[in-house]
Amino acid sequence: MRRPVAFVTAVVLFVEAVGIVLVNGVLATVAGNQSMSLAGMDPDAMVTGTWVMGGVSGVLLVLCGVIPLVAGIRDRSPGRVARIALIACAVVHGVLGALAVGLFGWAAFAFLMAVLALIVLTLVMYERAGPAGDGPATAGAEGAPAAV
Repeated sequence: MRRPVAFVTAVVLFVEAVGIVLVNGVLATVAGNQSMSLAGMDPDAMVTGTWVMGGVSGVLLVLCGVIPLVAGIRDRSPGRVARIALIACAVVHGVLGALAVGLFGWAAFAFLMAVLALIVLTLVMYERAGPAGDGPATAGAEGAPAAV
């Protein structure tokens, strides 16, 4: 069950990366066409900043999508740094979901919470195992053998 969840998580993060880049591209085009600025900032700086933000966000989402893809292919838990990256991605999705409810509505919130749930499910399903013979499945109370 954990391999399909990892693959679905990876695909959703890849699709979200493309969506983020497209949204930022539209925003940059609109800002450029309207010569928009914020507090007197150069409109070209606004356009460049929007493109850079979209690109960086897209790359980070693709990198976060590669982690569950590799975990699904290998059927092994991600390493420490990869788990930290997925946790950071989950936290960002949670914060964005809270902001999206007021700005964009419940549909955006539901999408972000679904992505958050997939990331957390991937992390939980590939939970790191302790040393051999150290888990509750191999030992009962006070180190006695577990009853089957």
